[in-house]
Amino acid sequence: MIVELRAAKIPWIGYLAVHYWYGIIRSDRSDRWEVWQTPGLSVESWGYLQKNLMSVTAGVGNGDSWLATVWEGDRALKLAQIIETSPQYYPYCYQYRYFPGPNSNTYGQWVLNQAGLDYRLGIKAIGRNYPIMQKPIRE
Repeated sequence: MIVELRAAKIPWIGYLAVHYWYGIIRSDRSDRWEVWQTPGLSVESWGYLQKNLMSVTAGVGNGDSWLATVWEGDRALKLAQIIETSPQYYPYCYQYRYFPGPNSNTYGQWVLNQAGLDYRLGIKAIGRNYPIMQKPIRE
């Protein structure tokens, strides 16, 4: 299993802002997890938090996506567990604001923070610095 962090330029303002999401890639399936600006669009959604709204590699309307980074092994397992339980623990499933957040990039940074990874989303990830309320994940 691997976990990918992917990004793509946002339509009309891609020179200023990008959208981040996660792909969990297993031998038998791939799942895309992200926060989207419209709630309830995918078969599996929790407010704005969407699973498999699009394919893992699809862009968001302003060109192709790119791979920001990838994790394997124990880090990937930990990230996958956090992502797959995020409907119960992410504090902003039912809230969304383009600016200053919470938005897709708030979710992206929340996952990284929960995993204790020293990785920051890029400067164009508007919403990454939105104050993140902590809802502890039970292990």
